Amino acid sequence: MIVCAGRSETFSFAETIGVGLIESSINLTRQCLFNKPDFILFIGSAGSYGEYEVFDIIESKRAANLELSFLTEDSYTPLDNVLESENKMTRNDTIVNSSNYISTNFELTKQYNQYGIGIENMEFFSVLQVAREFEIPVAGIFVVTNYTNKNAHNDFIKNHKEAMLKLREYLVEKQIIK
Repeated sequence: MIVCAGRSETFSFAETIGVGLIESSINLTRQCLFNKPDFILFIGSAGSYGEYEVFDIIESKRAANLELSFLTEDSYTPLDNVLESENKMTRNDTIVNSSNYISTNFELTKQYNQYGIGIENMEFFSVLQVAREFEIPVAGIFVVTNYTNKNAHNDFIKNHKEAMLKLREYLVEKQIIK
């Protein structure tokens, strides 16, 4: 099953699951309860913490939920905050960070790279969490639309249409869709 966030990121070949950690976890859980897939592929946009360029395509099977306060040592969590799927499809070791907030402090977010976290996407951590609960292999394919800086939203808007075309072309090239 191919899934995507929705709203401005919809595809005719993908099921929408909602934006952010909460909507996506509720809706993907509902789908898995009523029609459990053999594999989940999440597709969408991402912001770069500096190692990836706009329009780069990143495949991942690893996600984190590390808030900015973690980087400044102003918080901790007793929860498992890095997850990995056991699928064999994905080669990239980049960890995708997820939060309900879009980061805009580039100097701070560059520190994520030290932990192997290269991009952020609002939904991917919850997708991995749900897939883990249902014992479903999962992967994500992301296209970078912006950097995590003060211009993040404007750059996302400016680059979004072209990024979605590049993502679709990548999926066709990899023979994931026709």
